[in-house]
Amino acid sequence: MKTSDFYYELPPELIAQTPAQPRDSARMLVYDRATGATQDRIFRDFPSFLKPNDVMVVNETRVIPARLIGVKDSSGIPVEILLLKRISTDTWETLVKPGRRLKAGTAVSFGQGRLRAMIGETTSSGGRIVSFTYDGVFEAVLDELGQMPLPPYIHQRLEDPEQYQTVYARQEGSAAAPTAGLHFTPELLDTIRQMGVDIVPVLLHVGLGTFRPVKAENVEDHLMHEEYYMVTEDAAQRINRARANGGRIVCIGTTSVRTLETVADEHGIVHPGSGTTSIFIKPGVAFKATDVLLTNFHLPESTLLMLVSAFIGREQALQLYEEAVEKRYRFFSFGDCTLLL
Repeated sequence: MKTSDFYYELPPELIAQTPAQPRDSARMLVYDRATGATQDRIFRDFPSFLKPNDVMVVNETRVIPARLIGVKDSSGIPVEILLLKRISTDTWETLVKPGRRLKAGTAVSFGQGRLRAMIGETTSSGGRIVSFTYDGVFEAVLDELGQMPLPPYIHQRLEDPEQYQTVYARQEGSAAAPTAGLHFTPELLDTIRQMGVDIVPVLLHVGLGTFRPVKAENVEDHLMHEEYYMVTEDAAQRINRARANGGRIVCIGTTSVRTLETVADEHGIVHPGSGTTSIFIKPGVAFKATDVLLTNFHLPESTLLMLVSAFIGREQALQLYEEAVEKRYRFFSFGDCTLLL
């Protein structure tokens, strides 16, 4: 497969710059894999597609204010550091700008020295290892000095950083939000629970590799980034019980899919565990633990569009996206969503 096989034309004005208000007012393009039929709905209609024995799997990761703006100590030139993955208490894998001017051993200051960083070695994926020094608790310093790391295609600042968090976000560690979950409200979650649908949290800390384009000409040559995941014993039992009772596993977002498909065996049984995953779900990969998928519309030639193509078929996915463009759906992180049945 060629990466170009997953390209589609998207008018720039369809890239959503602000989230839907209220959250559940976003549009939802519903696709039935059995019939190929589509429906245009509003997200608050989502519960009508659920059944009492279903289990809804959500990613409870919380985005950290991972974007730091500072200055190079020796020259005062502006420096940007984006936190990607924590390696130890004070050491992170990061992206830095301007990368070529920040050699190993370069010192950087943030907030008039409230936080200091030492640039280290380059990683195999082009990131940089950075060590921090500070007084107090790192998370408190980061809350004070950091900014929400919005994707590069969003050019407006958020009025409220909580708009880039799901209402069920609990465990801090992501550099990007699991955006399919942004459409839920507490009231809608209550409605779903009252229907008899179990809402089960799992964890996958989203890295910015999610937004990196696939540069390899052949899809098979692409090297996936690693992300931390955790599925508890309780979560695994609840998911397996729902499946055994005839319910469907409804994954909210591609991060929930990647988590479950990492820990499921060939029989579709979900096992508890934690670690890092670099699973690459593309056409030809069989799904073991995903029956229904709610997800936003993804970038052309991205690994996430490849995942959607694996779930419903490449031609079907591109036709669905063409329909969404024609109907002026809003795309990407703050955009509308698609429910794949």
